[in-house]
Order: sequence, then structure tokens, then C-alpha cells
Amino acid sequence: MASALSLITDRVRERVRLDGVDLGADRELAHRYVHDEVQRYSERALGGSLPLLADEALAARQIVATITGYGVLQPYFDDPEVEEIWINGPERVFVARGGVAELTDVHLAASQVRDLVERMLQSSGRRVDLSSPFVDASLADGSRLHVVIPDVTQRHWSVNVRKFSQRIKDIDRLVELGSLAPAAAEFLRASVLSGQNILVSGATQSGKTTLLGALLSSARPIERIVTVEETFELDLSARDTVAMQCRQPSLEGTGEISLRRLIKEALRMRPDRLVVGEVREAESLDLLIALNSGLPGMCSIHANGARDALAKLSTLPLLAGRNIDSAFVVPTVAGVIDVVVHCELERSGHRRITEILAPTGLVIGPEIESVPIFALEAGALRWTGRLPARTSKFDTAGVDLRALLSGADP
Repeated sequence: MASALSLITDRVRERVRLDGVDLGADRELAHRYVHDEVQRYSERALGGSLPLLADEALAARQIVATITGYGVLQPYFDDPEVEEIWINGPERVFVARGGVAELTDVHLAASQVRDLVERMLQSSGRRVDLSSPFVDASLADGSRLHVVIPDVTQRHWSVNVRKFSQRIKDIDRLVELGSLAPAAAEFLRASVLSGQNILVSGATQSGKTTLLGALLSSARPIERIVTVEETFELDLSARDTVAMQCRQPSLEGTGEISLRRLIKEALRMRPDRLVVGEVREAESLDLLIALNSGLPGMCSIHANGARDALAKLSTLPLLAGRNIDSAFVVPTVAGVIDVVVHCELERSGHRRITEILAPTGLVIGPEIESVPIFALEAGALRWTGRLPARTSKFDTAGVDLRALLSGADP
């Protein structure tokens, strides 16, 4: 079967080369070419010169996937239940469903892994080689690709694809999935509408980017939203949106565009709201300065809890230079961050919001004082009965928080 598929695939590729067509841009044409060659092969096989195909339809699907998609990985790309695909080695291919990892029975050759990566990178304009052994890129469908090659990795290419999901588009969907309590959803919706600066925290795969996108769906239709990310992950349906991503340096080491540069450029684009996909380093300083000017914004950050997120955001700007100190950074974080939302990925694979805090604007000793608005109680996210200390933005937007949350159980 394998040799038959290889023979048919080679014949299709030869025909493509002679005809000068692009099957990757025309799936219908690809199916037609493959169907023709499968039929020709089967006719020859009936004459006894070649082994018969056990399942012509299956063979055709596999060949189309090899030519226009991602080969044996294509079924996992097509499976809506698969959230992530990663390759630790040619015979160690994993997928995650519902947050739970499983080892597949897919076996690849080392050359096939390299071919897959090259195919994935074709539309991004990015590269991976000895001079640039890491790459982050967006695939054509919005999925995120990360690759590391030897000698940074010990032996094999490490490939990770975080699939783009369109299943969760708004806060209501998070409530339906049990990730967010209805009262907390209303509080967050009001926070977005009133222009609160929101920090989303959590570990890897906890749903930070998904939550950011869901929150932004509640923004006013007239808002102009500018997003900056390392690689495109957010997918917004707002009518006035500009999305920007970083760029790696060229072979000559020039042309790099960092998150810091993108944040500065975003401020020149008349944004009503600035969104940073994730802050990791010195770009956090530029974000704080932007928020301190009165521009509403959102961002995500890796942290183990909401208070840890505030502490981390108070530390990262120090990476910007020796002339930046905590005497400026900590009060700025306390003053500009209005709401912190923490996400967690449970062992079962279920994602949920476990904590919502509201900083008071005060710094007590080394810590930023904050009020817990929603917290876990008996395994459920419940309103604590407390309100944010700062309500001026809610008041300006005409939001009565106590009336909004009066139906929630404190």
C-alpha cells in the first residue's frame, strides 16, 4: 500500500509540474488529479503488473493530504476535537484533546518532518536553519507553529502546532462550557464596556488567548482595536481592527521588529483599545506607559495566580534598563491595572476562570493591594460580595455594579 501511494503521488506531482498548476490553492483540482491517477493505477493493477489498492477512496484522501495538506498529520488538523499537535521525534507524535495528551501511532521519517515544516512555513515567509534554529509562525488557518531544531534540541526536530479554534467567540460561550459563572461573565462584560484595563493570567494552555478574544467580543462596535502579538493568534470580529505581529531578523541580522516597536507604532494608529497578546519581557514597560496615558488595554501574562500576575508585571519592566526601578513600576501597575482574571487548566483538561481581582490602586509594603471580586468556593466561582475600590470608569459608563451583581450569591 505504501509503495502504491508513493508511486501515485509521484505521478500526480509530475503531472502538476508539466501542467504548471498549484494544487495547494485549488482543492477541487487536486482531488481531480488524484482521482485520475488512482484510476490509472487501478487499471494497471487489474492487469496484474501492480498490487491492488485495498481502498481507493482512502488512498485518494491520503494522497491529497500529502500533496495539499500535511500528510499523515492532516486528519488531526481536520479533527475539531484536536487542540494541539506536537512532534518530539519521527516516531513520537502527540496530540491533545480536551487538554489531555495522547501518543498517536503516526510514524514519520526524519525527512518527512522537515518537509512538513517547510510546507507549514511556506505561507509565513519565515525560516528555520542553523543560523536561526527557532521559529514562531502562523499557519494559513491561524494555527500557531513553533519549531526548534538541533543542535539546540538533542537529536530530532521539535515541532508544535497550537491549532486555531473558532469554537469560542464570546463570553456567553464560556458560560455554556462551564468555564465561567454567569455573574462573573456579566462583571467582565461590564468591565470591557467601561474601558477597564484587564490583565489575563494563567499557565500555558490555560485559555488566556481564548479569554482575551472572548472579552474583546464585548467591546463597543465603534471601537478601533489594535492588537500586537509575537505571532497572530487572536481572531477578532470587530469591524475596526488592526492586527500586527513581530518579525524575525533577516539572514543579515537586519529587519527585526519587536513587540516594543509594535506597541510604539500602535499608539500612532489612533487606537481606542490596545491589546498585547502576551507580555514576557521589556515590552511590559511600553504597555504600562501606554495604559498610564489613559488608553484602555488588555494583555495576558504567564503566572500561577492573579496576585502573582501583578507581581510579575511589576518586575518585567525592570528588564528595560538600569534607569527603570520598582519605585516607578509598582505604583504604575497598581494605578493602571483595573481587573485581573486568572485561568487554569484542570487535570481533566477542563479550562475555567478561577479568580477575578480588582487592584485598589494602593501599594502596601512590597505588594499591590487588591480586592477579590470572584473566587472559588466549594469548587464554583462565586461573587465574594465585594466591589472594586475604584468605580469611576463603571460610573462614567453608566454601570451600576451592585445592581448588576445583586442576583449573584455572595
